[in-house]
Amino acid sequence: MGQSSSSPPSAPAPTGCPIRHSQSRGCPVDHSSTPLNPLNQMPSLPQTPLDNSDQLPTERSVSSIPRSVDVGRKETWEYPSPQQFYNALVRKGWETPVEHVETMVDIHNFLNERAWGEVLKWEKRVAQPGDEEPHLARFKGRPGEMSPKARFWMFGGWLLPSRFNTEPPFDRHDWIVRRPRTGEEVRYVIDYYSAPPTPDGEPVFALDVRPALDSVQSVKERVAVGAGEIWEELGVRAWGPRSR
Repeated sequence: MGQSSSSPPSAPAPTGCPIRHSQSRGCPVDHSSTPLNPLNQMPSLPQTPLDNSDQLPTERSVSSIPRSVDVGRKETWEYPSPQQFYNALVRKGWETPVEHVETMVDIHNFLNERAWGEVLKWEKRVAQPGDEEPHLARFKGRPGEMSPKARFWMFGGWLLPSRFNTEPPFDRHDWIVRRPRTGEEVRYVIDYYSAPPTPDGEPVFALDVRPALDSVQSVKERVAVGAGEIWEELGVRAWGPRSR
C-alpha cells in the first residue's frame, strides 16, 4: 500500500516523459504562492498566452477528488487547463514545446488521480461503517524539500545502488485530508518518482503515498502496513506468489 507504479493511458505523446526532470523539479503550477480562486480553490492562472505562442485549450477537467462534502452535495477539485499549465511553465522560465503541453496536463491529472486512489486505501483502514468519503481540504507542492523517507531511500541507493533507487523524487506534495465524521485533518506525503519507461517508450511513474508521522494513529498504520508488506514478501520468497 502507498507505493505504486503506473503508466498513463496511451496518448499521442512524445517518447518518454515530456517533463525535463533534469532541468526542473516539481509541479509547474506553484500551488503554494499563486493566489487561489475562491470559487474553485485552484491557482488563478490566466487563460490567455503570456508569450507569443499559439492559444491552447482552455477547458478545465474536473477531477474525482472531493474538496468539500456537504449533505446531498459533493464538490470536486478542477485541474488547470492546458493554457493555464503552459502559463505556469512560462512564469517559471521552463522552456517547453507547446505541442507537448496537453500530454503533460494528462500526465499531471493522471498522477493526481492515482495519488488519491492510494490515499483512499489508507483511509479505508480507519473508516467506520457509514462514514462519508474523506476529502482533500488543501495541499502544497514542496518540490525542493525531500521527505525523510526519500532521504532514507537515497542513502540506501548510495550504499547499495544495485538494490535501491538512486534517483530522487522529481516532486513532492503534502495533502491535507479531512475526515467528515470527526473533522480530523490528516497530512499525507506523496513522493513522485520517474521509473524506467516501457519497451515502447511510454513513461512510467512510481508514487509513494503515506500518512505523515504526525500522530500516534498514523504511526500505528504505517507500522502495520510496513510489517504486512514485509511478511508478504517473505511469504512470496518462501512459497511463491499466491494464486488469485
